[in-house]
Amino acid sequence: MALAYTPGLKVKAATNVRKVRRLPIAGDVLVKLGETVSFDTVVAKTEIPGEARIINAAGTLQIDPQMDDLMNYMTKKVGEDVEENEVIAKRVEFFGLSKSFCRSPVKGKVELVSDLTGQVCIREGSVSVNVTAYIPGKVVEILPHEGLVVETVAALIQGIFGIGGETYGKLMILADSPNEILTADKITSACAGKILVGGALVTIEALRKAVEVGVKGIIVGGIEEETLIKFMGYSIGVAITGIEDVGLSLIITEGFGKMNMSVKTFDLLKSNEGVEATMNGATQVRAGVIRPEIIIPQKELSPAKSSKEVEEVFNKGMTPGMRVRVIREPAFGALGEIIRLPVEPQQLESESEARVLEVKLDDGRRLILPRTNVEIIEE
Repeated sequence: MALAYTPGLKVKAATNVRKVRRLPIAGDVLVKLGETVSFDTVVAKTEIPGEARIINAAGTLQIDPQMDDLMNYMTKKVGEDVEENEVIAKRVEFFGLSKSFCRSPVKGKVELVSDLTGQVCIREGSVSVNVTAYIPGKVVEILPHEGLVVETVAALIQGIFGIGGETYGKLMILADSPNEILTADKITSACAGKILVGGALVTIEALRKAVEVGVKGIIVGGIEEETLIKFMGYSIGVAITGIEDVGLSLIITEGFGKMNMSVKTFDLLKSNEGVEATMNGATQVRAGVIRPEIIIPQKELSPAKSSKEVEEVFNKGMTPGMRVRVIREPAFGALGEIIRLPVEPQQLESESEARVLEVKLDDGRRLILPRTNVEIIEE
């Protein structure tokens, strides 16, 4: 029988970090195997075709495409560029007294003229997509026309929830302890371009001031759900995040509400104050789990454990005494210790059966939860 467990959040002082940087469609890889790259090195690029706009030219000119050759009325040929509102076809009758014009609704290129349907297809201009390295390191694999893999030794901290995409900047600690609240008065112009580290909570005023000042990202233990809704302007689901345009990236390391950042996480961040780091708030907590992450490159350290050793730890599965975190309601974000692992599946409130565990939370509560509702905290 397969073991039921969820791999946990990583908090590593030094580990091998490998990142696949992939283009959305086929394109060009701009670096070579073994090349050293930085955070913002453009490593691959492609062009995404613009939207195709279909225009009923025959209808606009009031001609019958079965009887009249649309090409006789076109002022633009296939392959030619057009500007928005530019005339692409016209019909002149009665010695110039009656004129009909068909104009392009967008800037683009004439891609197709159909005598059969009387329609014209205008392709809007393509969009250039550049992929950066995201982390400084060495290119260890090339994926022809698709992307590449970058590897580095770094401190790695995974959060439980985040918003906003990839960004980087120097770490700046604004809390003396992991239980402090990050308030607006602590944020000054000196925070511009930085990734700020708070303690147990961040206020809505602090978030708004951070955007105003030009902060790149914020890392804190917890956030009130109401604060997040106010900051976003809408209620956000937990299916997947990372594309929000809110002016900065935000990573929550512990859970919702006032949640003291774990001492290990706080101390690791504090020991790297002033070091340039990268972060990504993208989160997916269902199938295909994606964790928000902070990566702090370490030039002089070696990884504490090889990936094989880490894999061996998790292959052992859950055991009593192991530290875990609850990743679904009703105790989302709570930390605790496994005290019992019943062998047989048990019936849940939903009337379905699942393998469960009994966990004693740090606040004293004891809960019986499906094993898939918790994750191992990797030390």
